[in-house]
Amino acid sequence: MKIYPLNTGNFKLDGGAMFGVVPKSLWSRTNEPDENNLCNWSMRCMLIEDGDRLTLIDTGIGDKQSEKFFGYYFLHGNDSLDGNLKSLGFHRDDITDVFLTHLHFDHCGGAIQWNRDKTGYEPAFRNAKFWSNKRHWQWATQPNAREKASFLKENILPIEESGQLNFVDVPNDRDGVFKTELGFDVLTVSGHTDAQMCPIIKYQGKTLVFMADLLPSTGHIPLPYVMGYDTRPLITLSEKEKFLKEAAANDYHLFLEHDAVTEVCTLQQTDRGVRLKDSLSFSEVFS
Repeated sequence: MKIYPLNTGNFKLDGGAMFGVVPKSLWSRTNEPDENNLCNWSMRCMLIEDGDRLTLIDTGIGDKQSEKFFGYYFLHGNDSLDGNLKSLGFHRDDITDVFLTHLHFDHCGGAIQWNRDKTGYEPAFRNAKFWSNKRHWQWATQPNAREKASFLKENILPIEESGQLNFVDVPNDRDGVFKTELGFDVLTVSGHTDAQMCPIIKYQGKTLVFMADLLPSTGHIPLPYVMGYDTRPLITLSEKEKFLKEAAANDYHLFLEHDAVTEVCTLQQTDRGVRLKDSLSFSEVFS
């Protein structure tokens, strides 16, 4: 098995929205905002090469939305999905599986693209199986008013219409760690959105966890630092507390999707609770 970090680009989001009830005087110590209160965030995905299987975890925001839509998010930087795939010697047609942690636009927008004459949509990975789970799929395709702006039908429905949609087998009545046929387990959590999946990968003798939006950045490690986007913040608190204690006790390496600086971090238990231990590049940890 070989794993590659794959940044699909950077965007900006309001710092207050990203840190919820935590005051700016505190969160700005780790995530400095610009003059418009916007902070810089990555859309870092993961590529797993394992035998004949080439799995992409999340896809970034894509490029099919309107100029007005992208204007809200200030996309910047030189990274792109295709460009970074090419630098690794791959093409999107090589992807066999696209695993979507959840279906918010910044995680799944790149899964679907315009067709050639822009009359409709088609999968951006024509040879891949797309993976979600039934519980989250129903949540996303029948969205509540709070999340409706994040679940864009043009990102989601064409996956099912293509016939390439597959579901990971997770229970409908509880969250936890479950096995998948993709070569890794998943932790399902429901504070941010219902049945979000965080892959847990055994790699080079370490446990590597793709954090998705359970832990967007190192700045979100303290328990009260919960995004305003989370639909059930008290459940996020509980999920974070349980997971972060486990991660610190077992020296997990956490792969951060949205931290613009840190790719991987480890945690430690302190008298103030779980805190950052090491902030690392992927290449520092994994050869």
